[in-house]
Amino acid sequence: MKDSAFQILKIKNYRAFIMARLFLVLGIGIQAVVVSWQVYDITKSEFSLGLVGLAEALPFIATSLFGGHLADIYNRKKIVFASNVLYLFCAFLLAIISFYGAFIFNSYGVLPIYLILAIAGVSRGFLAPAQGALIPQLVKKEELVYASTVGSITFYFASIVGCAIGGLLCAGIGPQWSYVIVVILSFIGLFKILQIGKIANPPAQKSKESIFTTLFAGVDFVFKNEILLAALALDMFAVLFGGAVAILPAFADKVLHVGAFQFGLLRAAPSVGIVIISIFLAYNPPKLKAGKILMYCVAGFGACTILFALSRNVYLCFFFLMLSGMFDGVSVVIRSSIVPLFSPDHMRGRIEAVNKIFIGSSNEIGMMESGTAARYLGLVPSILFGGFMTIGVVSITWWRAKKLRQLDL
Repeated sequence: MKDSAFQILKIKNYRAFIMARLFLVLGIGIQAVVVSWQVYDITKSEFSLGLVGLAEALPFIATSLFGGHLADIYNRKKIVFASNVLYLFCAFLLAIISFYGAFIFNSYGVLPIYLILAIAGVSRGFLAPAQGALIPQLVKKEELVYASTVGSITFYFASIVGCAIGGLLCAGIGPQWSYVIVVILSFIGLFKILQIGKIANPPAQKSKESIFTTLFAGVDFVFKNEILLAALALDMFAVLFGGAVAILPAFADKVLHVGAFQFGLLRAAPSVGIVIISIFLAYNPPKLKAGKILMYCVAGFGACTILFALSRNVYLCFFFLMLSGMFDGVSVVIRSSIVPLFSPDHMRGRIEAVNKIFIGSSNEIGMMESGTAARYLGLVPSILFGGFMTIGVVSITWWRAKKLRQLDL
């Protein structure tokens, strides 16, 4: 029988980590759909959807470098646990203000939601680098590609289910009780984190460098490594400009004329594609010509974004979003393998922080870009613009990043 990436689940600590991720991401997926639908339902504004992303992105960017520094000097498991506690607290606050929504939203609009998302952004600023740096402590170096593949399958499977359930919950029980379910799922995820065995602290730092120099060491390392820089920049700009998902509530309402349930299904479509392709990659990991495959897939992602914008049928839109997820899934696995392979152990946290700033913040800033573009260009033209820009970024990267183009894993 052919070996697969799933054999890595035999490792007890990694299995506990993946189960924790499954429940936590399931909650985050539900919350993302509910927040987007709730904000749009209150404001009826595409620009407000863009602000949802910005509210979380700015605190995330502001804290990520320090979060990476902390992950290189302190126990990463403890940071992951504490960060998820803060994220759970945000879900609890969203539930509280939604139960008192008539008074709060009439008085303050959606500002309280933005403030809570800002706290969630701080949580992510510490969680993302610690979580990424923790994985190489759970598996061997030669198992990192498998760990990345299984991690992607888990993350996007949970996103699919979370988005689909989020749409059902919006239509069925409303935002208030949806957030309560997120809190329960987060509690289960925290319990699974506690089941991860004892994790050693990172190697002691011997350098006498200033805190400023230490914080930016990861940035300096990435910008001096052509392969890392090109891979992260390629994915960042693709997500930044190709973020059709960001304005899906408006697209579902104004273009497709469908409700919360169909919106939830469309929101889940890219994750469906990622899970499908990740299962294939579990048995056929992308090692040879990985750099070229990465570029082809990002270009395919841009093309699917264009086709989605031109579609007027819910099922056709679902298909193109799913296909975009399949292309994105390949690039996620390749990039998730490149970062740890090219990162020295004593700098993993700081380099992961830079990675998450490139990739994670581009999702939220991409929401802002999509919302702003939709406001000034129009809903459909803004999505078309993003798709063509993504293909343009791939063309420039192909021309400029020779080492990435020639990369084998």
